[in-house]
Amino acid sequence: MESGPAIFVGTVFALFGGALLAWTAVRLRQGEPVAHGVSRVASATLASVAGTGALALGMWCFTRA
Repeated sequence: MESGPAIFVGTVFALFGGALLAWTAVRLRQGEPVAHGVSRVASATLASVAGTGALALGMWCFTRA
């Protein structure tokens, strides 16, 4: 019964992290900025770290389920 919330939260984090990484990759391939008004390298790095962190957190939640 307690694994339900862990599975839900793991799914949310995994979807968010995957979508953020995919969106960042598409923006970089198109040569467009990831965030307006910020260095392209800094914004891509921060978005990649956040996406990877969200994926890792989602996987950790799945191991707790």
